Amino acid sequence: MSDKELSKKIVTLVGGEENVNSVFHCATRLRFKLKDRTKADKAALEATPGVITVVESSGQFQVVIGNNVGQVFEHMMAETNLQDAENPNAKKEESSEKTNFLGKAVDIISSIFSPLLGALAGAGLLKGILALILSLHWINDKSGTYLILNAASDSVFYFLPVFLAITSSRKFKTNAFVSVAVAGALVYPAVITAVDNPAKLAFLGIPIILIKYSSSVIPIILAVWVQSYVERWFNSFVHQSVKNIIVPMLSLLVVVPLTFLAFGPVGNLVSQGLASGFTWVYNLSPLIAGAVAGAFWQVFVIFGVHWGFVPIMLSNISTLGYDTMLPMLTAAVLSQAGATLGVFLKSRNTQMKALAGSSTLAAVFGITEPTIYGVTLKLKKPFIYACISGGIGGAIIASGGATAKSFSLPSLLALPTYFGTGFLWLVIGLLVAFGLAALLVMILGFDDPKEETAKTATAPEKKEAAIEKEIIVSPLQGKVLPLDQSSDVAFASGAMGKGILIDPTEGVLTSPVNGTITTVFPTGHAIGITSNDGAEILIHVGVNTVKLKGQFFDKRVKEGDVVKQGQLLLEFDIEQIKAAGYPTATPVIVTNSAQYLDVLTTMESEVKREDYLLTVVV
Repeated sequence: MSDKELSKKIVTLVGGEENVNSVFHCATRLRFKLKDRTKADKAALEATPGVITVVESSGQFQVVIGNNVGQVFEHMMAETNLQDAENPNAKKEESSEKTNFLGKAVDIISSIFSPLLGALAGAGLLKGILALILSLHWINDKSGTYLILNAASDSVFYFLPVFLAITSSRKFKTNAFVSVAVAGALVYPAVITAVDNPAKLAFLGIPIILIKYSSSVIPIILAVWVQSYVERWFNSFVHQSVKNIIVPMLSLLVVVPLTFLAFGPVGNLVSQGLASGFTWVYNLSPLIAGAVAGAFWQVFVIFGVHWGFVPIMLSNISTLGYDTMLPMLTAAVLSQAGATLGVFLKSRNTQMKALAGSSTLAAVFGITEPTIYGVTLKLKKPFIYACISGGIGGAIIASGGATAKSFSLPSLLALPTYFGTGFLWLVIGLLVAFGLAALLVMILGFDDPKEETAKTATAPEKKEAAIEKEIIVSPLQGKVLPLDQSSDVAFASGAMGKGILIDPTEGVLTSPVNGTITTVFPTGHAIGITSNDGAEILIHVGVNTVKLKGQFFDKRVKEGDVVKQGQLLLEFDIEQIKAAGYPTATPVIVTNSAQYLDVLTTMESEVKREDYLLTVVV
């Protein structure tokens, strides 16, 4: 389905707009905060074409899509009344789901850093390429070309507090422009110059500890967090007529001095502590550090706690001028790619082979979610082989002393940022991680999934050759309308499948086929049936009638019941439903219509129960 159709279906399956507190996206996932988790249909989402898997972590309901997540998100914002959680004007609502301290911390870090990852990785890659070109003497560091390209690659890192001020203000729901002003004060030229001045300075008699805050991470996040409370306090009593001017002034008057006197130095100490702590662990045994990082990084990714390492990487680059973690993590990424290549070469399942082939390329370039959830973790053994190989590759890389000179996403594209000391060992480690994972998968094997889809398609060959089509009769009496006239966009768009719309004149619903009841919603407003010939049919009485919570619906079947064509399934009170403000026009959808050549509809404008309605062409 298209990105637009996928966005509509996802919104429907997470429980509708009314069930979403907030949503934003990272590189591969839509990250929802839901009001009621039980209203989301996780199984249906995971079965949706275009959705790789669903992960619940850190209080978030994460729908993993892949590289096209940005386009799906844009359609979601355009087609619904949902607001981007990164939008400062987004309403702050409390979710019914409670999260622990770790979950909240991961949520804060991911919300602040995920919008920046693209710019950080792109600038870091450009910075690495520029360093490589400079070392090869293809360019002069005194030239105008170098000046401009260096400014392009370095600006994101130098002014990192400004970028973090924007994303932090969105997360903490405070004035973004005031936050940027606070960050601007930290990197103000006169302040940077004063750091190198031996003269001691004070603010109202209080000594100032001046530090270079360019490229810093934690000080500005602490400052904006405090700003959110200061701003709310001032807003509580400053008169509305002058609030837009006075509150920003008072916020700057309080937050900027406090940042220089307290949050800045404390945040800087935390940054240095993180960098020093990691360096201490690394120096104890680079081999062990590399093995652990290479082996368990993808496990951290699965549980969503990998975000906690991003500030450490940035702090290392800011305080030390390099980071040793990123090269090790690249081994973890390449090992997943290698394991997936092994699956591609060994699997006899055509669907798995196709998925593994495309996922290998994605993983090489740093996008491992399709690889993990679609292939290696799904097959279990390849994921284990990849972790082992990543650990060995990471140990080799760490022992060789490889470093990253700038931030980037761990992938083959990041190689220019690793150029320098230990680069040869890095290449060897990556080749080992990739090659060993592929080799282990090829030699030790895995439980190759059976060709279930193929069997399903070919088992009834004789029957299909004789039938070539399946007739579906009308389950209702009423007026026939095209499906695109449904007021529910999920049905009208065809995202749920092909079908037709019936505006019923009586509240009696019967089975349109001989088959089995696969779904009966507790509220009775919708019923799913699988025909004996394989058509999966959804009958959804009205729009948003789930909100009636079963009122005016009388179910006559339950899940698992075997039914005959024309058998009574449901009775409902049309007048009462309409009086409650809900339309009763009912979509009759073949939800697996993509498996068929076509779904033809009746040309009649009105039908009675058991009149011809649809033809499924096999």
